[in-house]
Amino acid sequence: MVKVGVCGYGVIGQRLADGVALQKDMELVGIADVVPTLAIRALKEKGMPYNLYLSLNDYADEFKKLNIPVSGTLEELIEKCDIILDATSAGVGAKNKELYARHGKKAIFQGGEKDSVADVFFHGYANYENGIGKQFLKLTSCNTTGLIRAVDCLDRDYGLDRVAITIIRRVADPGDYHRGLTNALQMEKAPSHQAVDLMTIMPHVKATGILVHTPVTHGHIITVIASGKKKIDKEMALKSFLKHDRIRVVSLAEGFQGNASFFRYARALGNPRGDMYEVGLWEDSIVESGDDIMFAINIPQESVTIPETMDGIRAACEMQTKREDGIAKTNQYLGMAKWK
Repeated sequence: MVKVGVCGYGVIGQRLADGVALQKDMELVGIADVVPTLAIRALKEKGMPYNLYLSLNDYADEFKKLNIPVSGTLEELIEKCDIILDATSAGVGAKNKELYARHGKKAIFQGGEKDSVADVFFHGYANYENGIGKQFLKLTSCNTTGLIRAVDCLDRDYGLDRVAITIIRRVADPGDYHRGLTNALQMEKAPSHQAVDLMTIMPHVKATGILVHTPVTHGHIITVIASGKKKIDKEMALKSFLKHDRIRVVSLAEGFQGNASFFRYARALGNPRGDMYEVGLWEDSIVESGDDIMFAINIPQESVTIPETMDGIRAACEMQTKREDGIAKTNQYLGMAKWK
């Protein structure tokens, strides 16, 4: 039983903790955070299902005043674990790495950290083997994670030469105020980092992309134009997508009109926080353009990286040394592809 800790109980950390708790061959030792945030207060109100450790002692009195039980310090959590999932703010993880290294522990960092923080830039489906036995892994961002699922899917079946992407990016997570209230779209300089990151994970595929920030909060939408080593028609692409357990093929006729439809459906399913682990891919969007194939996917940014993080634990801790075995266990315990 691999013992896992989560450092940072924010948007991603909450979901990482829940994801680990679902893995029957892992034990969630506890979570760590700095201040009694709303997420921590909600955890207390739910009966403290997870043990809480303090990343810093600066706010210990605040936890005490709120009667939030504390199990120890971050260093004590680290000592009890085989691996730490670092879900702290960008830049903090790089500082925490020194602590993990000093204790001789493994760690997985989220997409906000620089690539240099880890031994391997990791994606469960595309390069699982590269993470086996490594001490430090870094996950791809939410957009890159979902994008690679779809690109890797076609590449493994038919072979790809290049992709061109356009990302319609949500401006902030639900409940965030730091980006302000806007009524505008904002361009970023091309190529987008997601295209560059894809090439880091899949160096044999040439990628470029454009990103547009939009004043919405529920999900990104990515359009992809993929060029195969041979022509990939709609039937071929659809066949590949349908067999992928982390891609959910939907249609407009079913009611999936856009990003908010997925969030609404996840809530109707009773998924905690309205989360979905899979990306949505519109069958209606799959079109042929000459020898290229084009399609669009929805990225549930708050939860999409959770399966790949579980894959990372499996690879780094050598729980399964074959890609197919590792991702299958993750999918099983997270209940992926229940719709099939």
